[in-house]
Amino acid sequence: MVDYHATPGVPKPMGIIGPDGRYMEQEDDWDRDLLLDPAWEKQQRKTFTAWCNSHLRKAGTQIEDIDEDFRDGLKLMLLLEVISGARLPKPERGKMRVHKINNVNKALDFIASKGVKLVSIGAEEIVDGNSKMTLGMIWTIILRFAIQDISVEETSAKEGLLLWCQRKTAPYKNVNVQNFHISWKDGLAFNALIHRHRPELIEYDKLRKDDPVTNLNNAFEVAEKYLDIPKMLDAEDIVNTARPDEKAIMTYVSSFYHAFSGAQKAETAANRIRKVLAVNQENEHLMEDYEKLASDLLEWIRRTIPWLEDRVPEKTMQDMQQKLEDFREYRRVHKPPKVQEKCQLEINFNTLQTKLRLSNRPAFMPSEGKMVSDINNGWQHLEQAEKGYEEWLLNEVRRLERLEHLAVKFHQKATIHESWTDGKEAMLKQKDYESATLADIKALIRKHEAFESDLAAHQDRVEQIAAIAQELNELDYYDSPNVNARCQKICDQWDVLGSLTHTRREALEQTEKQLEAIDQLYLEYAKRAAPFNNWMEGAMEDLQDMFIVHTIEEIEGLITAHEQFKSTLPDADREREAILGIQNEAQKIADYNHIKLASGNPYTAVTPQTINSKWEKVQQLVPRRDIALKTEQDKQQSNERLRLQFANQANVVGPWLQSKMEEIGRIAIEMHGTLEDQMTHLKQYEQSVANYKPNIDKLEQQHQLIQEALIFDNKHTNYTMEHIRVGWEHLLTTIARTINEVENQILTRDAKGISQEQMHEFRASFNHFDKDHTGALGPEEFKACLISLGYDVENDRQVPKLAVY
Repeated sequence: MVDYHATPGVPKPMGIIGPDGRYMEQEDDWDRDLLLDPAWEKQQRKTFTAWCNSHLRKAGTQIEDIDEDFRDGLKLMLLLEVISGARLPKPERGKMRVHKINNVNKALDFIASKGVKLVSIGAEEIVDGNSKMTLGMIWTIILRFAIQDISVEETSAKEGLLLWCQRKTAPYKNVNVQNFHISWKDGLAFNALIHRHRPELIEYDKLRKDDPVTNLNNAFEVAEKYLDIPKMLDAEDIVNTARPDEKAIMTYVSSFYHAFSGAQKAETAANRIRKVLAVNQENEHLMEDYEKLASDLLEWIRRTIPWLEDRVPEKTMQDMQQKLEDFREYRRVHKPPKVQEKCQLEINFNTLQTKLRLSNRPAFMPSEGKMVSDINNGWQHLEQAEKGYEEWLLNEVRRLERLEHLAVKFHQKATIHESWTDGKEAMLKQKDYESATLADIKALIRKHEAFESDLAAHQDRVEQIAAIAQELNELDYYDSPNVNARCQKICDQWDVLGSLTHTRREALEQTEKQLEAIDQLYLEYAKRAAPFNNWMEGAMEDLQDMFIVHTIEEIEGLITAHEQFKSTLPDADREREAILGIQNEAQKIADYNHIKLASGNPYTAVTPQTINSKWEKVQQLVPRRDIALKTEQDKQQSNERLRLQFANQANVVGPWLQSKMEEIGRIAIEMHGTLEDQMTHLKQYEQSVANYKPNIDKLEQQHQLIQEALIFDNKHTNYTMEHIRVGWEHLLTTIARTINEVENQILTRDAKGISQEQMHEFRASFNHFDKDHTGALGPEEFKACLISLGYDVENDRQVPKLAVY
C-alpha cells in the first residue's frame, strides 16, 4: 500500500514482491547519492519518457515532460492499463488538487496490487512534480511489468535479463556483458543482440570498438527502424558518462528482450509443426524398413533351415572337413549380418512404437506373419537346426578323425621303426673287432650292450604297430592291405635283428680275452717307457743347454756335474734294453694268435724307434758337451789372469792418487816462505805428479784388454778404471787451482801493496776459520770471520761465500 505520511522529497528504499511471494528490496537501486547525479537523472528522464511513449502511443497519446504530464494521474492510469491489459477504476476529471491526488492514488494502489511495495512515494510528490519521486515510480513500473517476468535458466528479473544478454552475445568478439552500465558503452553489445536475431540488419564485422558513438547510433537507428524499439538513449550521453545509468540501460535492453522473445515464440511454433511432420515421415520410413527387413530375414531363414537339416554322411575325412568348413563359413560370414539385421529390426520396432506412443499415435501392427514373435519363432527353429547340424558334423568328424588318426599313427610309428632299423643289419654283420684294440673291443662291447637295450626298448613299438594294424582291420579301414603288408615286413626284420645281435656278442667277448694279455704288456711298457723317455729328453736338453759363466769356479762346477751324468749312462742303457724286450714280447703273442695289432701303444706315444733315436742323440751330444766345457774352462782361466794383472796395478795406483790428494791439501794450507818460493815449490810438485802418467797409461791398456774380453767384475780390487780416471783428473785440477791461487795472491799483493807479513796474517786467519779445510769459507764461517774483524753483521740478510785468492 502507499505510505501517505512519508517525508516529501526524501526517497526511501522500495522493492517488489517476487514470484515466491517474498519481498525483494532493490538494493543500491535508489541510493540517495546516485539519485542526485544529474547525468544519470538526465539519462533516466529521456529513457523513461521514451519507454512510456512506446506504450502510450498504443492508446493514441504520449507525454512530453515526465514530471508534468503524470501530475494529474490520467496518463499514469492509462499507461498502467496499456502495459497490464487490466481496467483501472474510472479517473476523476476535475482540475482541483484533490482530484489529481485521487487519480495518482488509484494508480499507486493498482501498482501495489501487483505485488510491488512502494515506500516513501506518495501521491502528493507526484502531483507536486517531484522529479526524483516520479522517476522512481516509473522505474518501479518498468521493473514490475517489463523486467520481473523475464526468466532464463532458472534466473529471473535483472539476473535473468543479464544472463539472456550473455548467452546471446557470447559468440561475438570484443563483447563481454557483465553488467548494465560500462559493458554497453562501446555499443558492440547492442549491435551483437540485433545481429544474433536479425543478422541481415547489422554488418557486425565492420564495427570498430574504438568508435562507440557510431556503434551506438547504428544500433539505436536499426532498432527504431526495423524492430519498432524507440530510441531511448543518447549515444553522446553514454559515451561521455564514466558509468552510464544502469536503469536506463536495463529499460532499453528489456525492450530488445520483449521484441525478440515474441519473434522467437512464433518461430518455435513453426518449428514444432515442422518437427511433427518430420516425425510422421520418419515413422512411415521406419514402418517400411521394418516390413522389408522382416520379409528378407524370414526368407533367409526358410532357405537356410533345409541345408542345416541335411544329415547325409561323407565317406572321407576330406569331404567331411569341407562340410565343416562350409558350416564355419556360414557362422563366420553369412549369419553375423543376419544377427545384426534381427537386432536392428527389433530396435527399429521398439523405437517406432515408442515414437508413436509419445506422439499419441496408434501402435504399429506389422503384416501377418511378420510380427517380432514370428521372427523370433523362425530364428529359434534356425538355432535348433544349427545346433543339431553342428553336433552331427562334430561327431562325424571325430569318427573319421579316429580312423585317420590310427592310420597316421601306424605309418608314423612304422616310419620311425624303419628309420631306426636302417643299417642295423649291416652294423651287426661287420668284423670290425678283428683289428680292434682292447679299448676298442671294450667300447664295442659297451656299444653292443647299449644297442641290446635299445633293441629291447623298441620291442614295445613293434607290438604297438601290430596292435594298431589289428584295430584298423577290425574297423574295416579302406587301406588295410597296405597296412598289413608293411606290418608283416617289420615283424620279419625284427626276428633277423635278434639273431644277429646274439652272434655279435659271442665274437666280441672271445676277442676281448685274447687282447687283455697283450694290453697288460702294453701297460707295463708304457709305465717304464714314459719316465725313461722324459729322462732322455731332459738329458738332451741339458747337453744342448747354453751356459754363461763369469768365473773359473762356475765352469769347474759344470764340468763336475757333467762327469756325474756320464757315470749314469751304463744303467740307462740297460733300462733301455729291458723296455724294448717288453715290446717284443707283446708282438710275439700277437703273431702267435694271428691278431692284427693297431699301430702304436694305446697307453703311450713313445715307440721303440723313438727310444733308440733319442738314445743315439744322447750318445752324440756327450762328447760335444765335453769339448764346449773344455773351451769355456780355458777362456775363464785367461780372464782370471787379466783380472789379476789389472788388480795388481790398480791396487798400487789407487792408493798413490789418494795420498797425493791429501798431500796437496796440506801443502795449500801449510805453505811457508814467500809467494815466489811457494810458486816454485808447487811447480816442482806438479812436475813430479806428471811423471807418474805412464803408470796410468799402462793401467788403461790393461783395462782395454778386460773390456775386449767382456769381463764386468773383478773380485781382486775395489778400484775401477773410472775411479782411477776421476782421481787423476781431480789431482791435476787441484794442483792447478792451488798454483792459480798463489798467482792471484802475488797479483793482489803487488796491486794493493800488502806486505808479506799481512798476507801471512790473512792466510792464518783464513785457515783458522776454514774448519772443514775446503779452501773456502761458508756463510757461517765467513760471518764469524767478519765479527772477529769488528763488523756488525746481525742485520745482514745474506753473507757471501769467501775464498782465498
